[in-house]
Amino acid sequence: MSLTLRPATREDIPRLLGLIRELAIYERAEHEVLATEADLQASLFGGDHTAQALCCDVAGETIGYAVYFYSYSTWLGKRGLYLEDLYITPSQRGHGYGKQVLRHLAQLAVEQGCPRFEWSVLDWNQPAIDFYQSLGAAPQSEWVRYRMSSDALQQFARSSD
Repeated sequence: MSLTLRPATREDIPRLLGLIRELAIYERAEHEVLATEADLQASLFGGDHTAQALCCDVAGETIGYAVYFYSYSTWLGKRGLYLEDLYITPSQRGHGYGKQVLRHLAQLAVEQGCPRFEWSVLDWNQPAIDFYQSLGAAPQSEWVRYRMSSDALQQFARSSD
């Protein structure tokens, strides 16, 4: 069966949130999903939304999604495309759908003049690592991603020293 990629709509929000939870379960982080339908409504479709979502449909059923946004490189003086999530339901894997999504986003990056298309992968997710490397993507091992969130973010924002 063929894959249809389309921009997500407001009507897709309940299904997207369900797929986001599925991805979080796979990544052993279901407890970290705090997003609500209202949050997705605002961040994907609100007046100042910064992220965009694609639905991956097969035979009229949404079997996956991708969420992406534009980043910026001061060294290149240009924006890049950053893939936040790519998820295909387990029963639909192995048909080349993930590759089609990545190719679509790579084409979008090229059309938009983005010299970079980037994403992150968990260091234990060897199937994803192998897949990405088979496409020509290379890990950026010299960079370590840092995150400040939750209590640490709140505490640092309030500190004065």
